[in-house]
Amino acid sequence: MAVLVLLLAVVWLLLIGRAGLTQLAKKGKPDWKGLIIIKPFDRLLERCKLYEHLQLPLSSYHSKQILLKGTDWQLNQTKRHIAETAGYGYAVLTGCTLLAVLAKEPLLIGMGALLGLLLPVRPFMEAGRLVERRKQAIISELPEALSKLMLLVGAGEPVLQAFSRCLEGKDSAAQPLYKEWERVVIALRNGESFSTAIERFNRGCAMQEVSIFTTVMLLNYRRGGDQFVLALREISYSLWEKRKAVARSRGEEASSKLVFPLVGILLVLMVFVAAPAMLLMS
Repeated sequence: MAVLVLLLAVVWLLLIGRAGLTQLAKKGKPDWKGLIIIKPFDRLLERCKLYEHLQLPLSSYHSKQILLKGTDWQLNQTKRHIAETAGYGYAVLTGCTLLAVLAKEPLLIGMGALLGLLLPVRPFMEAGRLVERRKQAIISELPEALSKLMLLVGAGEPVLQAFSRCLEGKDSAAQPLYKEWERVVIALRNGESFSTAIERFNRGCAMQEVSIFTTVMLLNYRRGGDQFVLALREISYSLWEKRKAVARSRGEEASSKLVFPLVGILLVLMVFVAAPAMLLMS
């Protein structure tokens, strides 16, 4: 096992390279994560042409990262993120192997290998779940924003001004819909046309419900008044129904997650109840 630890350490040093070790030895605050984790394994993945062999999963993962991180997210950032997870997986494998040598427990090597494989795979699995959560959040937020927009326009406020006022009291950093909404407002204040800004809003959300909303906005925002409110009201009912469906699905998901803790508590209670009886019988 000691030979395996030495081999893993030597391979890691070779991946870092002489240039990386020289930068680490310099005074100041070197980029430890970049020099030890990201850059070595990014070069390794490039040399092994894994990015080319995994082009379809990579493109799918990159598109999900664009939705989660924003349209400014680049492909090289996705590759660096994958290299980072691969580097952490290798670090976990090396650390568990070292612990196995110190504790004289070979089972730790298997655990380290399993964790080392799961860490690079986990972001691919997690991205789909986060995208689905984002879609559910947007569906939950859109009917409320639509109702506020209809009230403001119905009260006589211009459409563009009402669109900006819908952000009042909203935490755009925590709410994905209002995060994209804020970008539209900033673009409009910088002199960008409404059609261009709302199209970017549609691409940023990347949802059919938002696409319908933006189409109605583009067709009717110049009219304003009652005609604009009536056009939005037609899509408002379906959006509220979808919000109710999302709320029901989240409730069912939460109740299903409670099953496992309840089963565990039941087993513990059964042990506490049965143990005294079995002791008395013995």
